[in-house]
Amino acid sequence: METEVDLDRALEVATGLAAWASETIRGARTTAVRQKASPADIVTDTDEAVERHVREVLGEAFPTHGIVGEEYGTTEGARSAPTWVVDPVDGTSNFAHGIGWCSFSLGLAAPDGTPLLGVVADPWRGETFTAIRGGGAHLNGVPVHAADHTTLTGHLFLTEWAAHAHWPGMDTLLAALSARHCTVRVMGSTALSLVQVAAGRATAAAIGEFHHVDGLPALLIAQESGAIAHPTLPTYDEPLLLTAPGTSKEAATLWQTAGVNPHHPG
Repeated sequence: METEVDLDRALEVATGLAAWASETIRGARTTAVRQKASPADIVTDTDEAVERHVREVLGEAFPTHGIVGEEYGTTEGARSAPTWVVDPVDGTSNFAHGIGWCSFSLGLAAPDGTPLLGVVADPWRGETFTAIRGGGAHLNGVPVHAADHTTLTGHLFLTEWAAHAHWPGMDTLLAALSARHCTVRVMGSTALSLVQVAAGRATAAAIGEFHHVDGLPALLIAQESGAIAHPTLPTYDEPLLLTAPGTSKEAATLWQTAGVNPHHPG
């Protein structure tokens, strides 16, 4: 049974897949859009083609590893082997409507769920965010760090709807942020929103429902940049607050007051 993995090799494979996926997404022509669970939950041929290729490459490179994907579910690995999580196109609605804000997300987690490696690629800007646990966060190979801001006022706060809907506490939180002159953006890709905190562009981000396939890689990248996550490792469908270190207390107070999460982040 496999208990360890060469993370440098895994990152090499993952970044190669990210480069291939970015080129594929950029070069894709209009394809049929099919509905999944609801009219706001859609899939394209590109989503499926990218995930199939990723599964093939990972299966050959790491045959004992598990894989969990957005489009094709779970492939079990060996008992003590890690598991890959992949979202081939995070932000399918943007992609399907010709809006250049979506991403490719790929990560690796230990059997206990601890994130080991994360890659998030922005096909439209030629940016690839990467992290290995304990090794810091990088953007196109250059180290990045969360912002040194000490207040939310005047800065960016990114969030996402839960598919087409506001999540509990979201409206209250947005009103409180507005009162502090903190500019909120809903961009349409969970992975890209979270890594903007890692890059120091956004001071904080929040999502109402954490999903590992699009959230785990970006979460690791942000934490490796110095960002503070509450909770540190959310469970499926649990809310997540991610902040620059100097704004953690302020954001945590708004988060708690809005009643989003019963856990006190501070």
